[in-house]
Amino acid sequence: MDEKHLPGFYHDAEAVSRRGQRRTLLFSRVRLLGAVVAAVGGAFKWKIGGTDVDLWAWVALLGFLIALFGELLLWVMHPEVKWNAGRTVAERVKSLAWRYAVAASPFPATLTDPRKELDLAIADAVKEYRKEVMLTAINDEGNQALAALRSRPFAERRAAYRDDRVLRQLNWYRDRAALNETRANLFRVLLILGELVAIVFAFLRINGAWDVDMSGVMAAAVAGGAAWIGLRQYENLRVTYAAAAGELSDIYQRLPYAEEADWSITVADTEAVISKEHLAWLASRPSAT
Repeated sequence: MDEKHLPGFYHDAEAVSRRGQRRTLLFSRVRLLGAVVAAVGGAFKWKIGGTDVDLWAWVALLGFLIALFGELLLWVMHPEVKWNAGRTVAERVKSLAWRYAVAASPFPATLTDPRKELDLAIADAVKEYRKEVMLTAINDEGNQALAALRSRPFAERRAAYRDDRVLRQLNWYRDRAALNETRANLFRVLLILGELVAIVFAFLRINGAWDVDMSGVMAAAVAGGAAWIGLRQYENLRVTYAAAAGELSDIYQRLPYAEEADWSITVADTEAVISKEHLAWLASRPSAT
């Protein structure tokens, strides 16, 4: 079983989250780049002809307008709210669907109408986010796949959960931890280089070898880079993903020995690891609204 078999609400929420993420990052880039452009405009002077018109002053004005535009888009459209809400709904629906598919609590094999209980549980889990996330999709093919997996013997359900849920999530966490470590190191190096360049420009200006205040430009660039790192949370995500991957790796090794009598507890412990990562991600999100 894979993500295409998850309920329609999952796919709606995932689409909203991805769209909110793209807009949040785009508008944030616009705001930060506008600030840097404004700093560049403020560092130079270039009067046209014999007039008092300073072309670089107009560049600075343009930069401030661009930054303001990005800020207003973040404030008016609230894309990060949709990013967070969409991912929350997607994670909740995905967890409930897997619990249902492998006949774990709160949908044990003894339920007389498990599909009804799943629908009610999903409706309760997403009700507070319906203003931010439009949930309308229906996935009949996916519903059949979930029911088919639920009807299989315990050993097959356990194997499917181990390979299609735990291993895939483990690999995702491991890959994202490595990616965020690489990005964190790259941006730290770039920030250090930017600060060194700013120091050089400041030293040249002190000694009269350079009369342009480029240190202010570099300071704006470094501040923008730091703000970008704060938005992306590379280091925090690396730590969180690595911890989740470690816990899931242990669960993956132990799953073949799980007994049916303890199945609900085993699945609950696994889903709690994934939920803990998501809660940590939400707690790390800086407000862009």
